[in-house]
Amino acid sequence: MMATNSSTARKALIGAFISLLLGINMVQADTIGREQAAANVTVAFLQELGEAMTREMTKGGPVEAIKVCAELAPEIANRLSRENGWRVTRVGTRVRNPLLGMPDAWEQNVLEEFAARASKGESLAGMSHGEVVTEPGGQYFRFMKAIPVQPKCLLCHGPAETIPESIKTILNQQYPFDAAIGYQAGDLRGAVSIKQPLGKQKH
Repeated sequence: MMATNSSTARKALIGAFISLLLGINMVQADTIGREQAAANVTVAFLQELGEAMTREMTKGGPVEAIKVCAELAPEIANRLSRENGWRVTRVGTRVRNPLLGMPDAWEQNVLEEFAARASKGESLAGMSHGEVVTEPGGQYFRFMKAIPVQPKCLLCHGPAETIPESIKTILNQQYPFDAAIGYQAGDLRGAVSIKQPLGKQKH
């Protein structure tokens, strides 16, 4: 009788262990799927924004590019948010518009992590971070993709003494609290940030 009980307990323990492993694997698979979906949306966002920036700079110069950042970028982010049921946005290490680009506490921590990784030689171009977080509003999968400063960005985001006066005038008019200058090419400008409520995933 004792041997039977021992065998039953052993089988129950093995079954519980297998269930635990299967549960862990399912969570890992779900996280990987969410991260890939977030990465795909990020690529689409940056590609569409980059194409618009190039098109407008070619057509109307850097003044038109300011409109892309101010008007088109939020429109693209809002559309992708609606299409996926997520929050898609950009955040900055130094913000131009405090109403749109200010990172929350989690985003600030990830930006600091990106800066630390970059200081050790890792390329910003391929840098990202994703994890499941628990917040007062529930559980979310959160993802960020680093945005490095490109040379063309310096017309509006470079050192103050190198920004043309015509652009300075517009920036002062539109962004009286602008802090997003003083960058060099290759610096960490910010990140695309995605917040997915758990249970909702792009298919």
